[in-house]
Amino acid sequence: MSKPYSILREKMKPAARKKAAEKTKALLDAMPLQELRHARNLSQEQLAQILSVKQAAVSKLEKRTDMYISTLRNFIKAMGGDLEIIAKFPDGSVQISQFENIAAKTERGNFPNSG
Repeated sequence: MSKPYSILREKMKPAARKKAAEKTKALLDAMPLQELRHARNLSQEQLAQILSVKQAAVSKLEKRTDMYISTLRNFIKAMGGDLEIIAKFPDGSVQISQFENIAAKTERGNFPNSG
């Protein structure tokens, strides 16, 4: 019979618990759109209704490896978030602001040229 994770975690050494927590955080900090949607407790159908598209369009979008920033921004907004574009360099990070004007012009829910 399997044991609940909470019991197993209690038996772990503090260093092992810390390592497990760090690994969990790393996994949650980076995930594909489909997993993000699941983590937000949304179905493809629910997201499609919010975006005023068909469920198949959501499915197709989640499989894409290349899309317009405005398309991704609409997808993230539909899940209740905001998209930020950050350039990371060895000497620091910079948030790219040039795409903010695009967000103001793009209607929420449309997938313009998701090409």
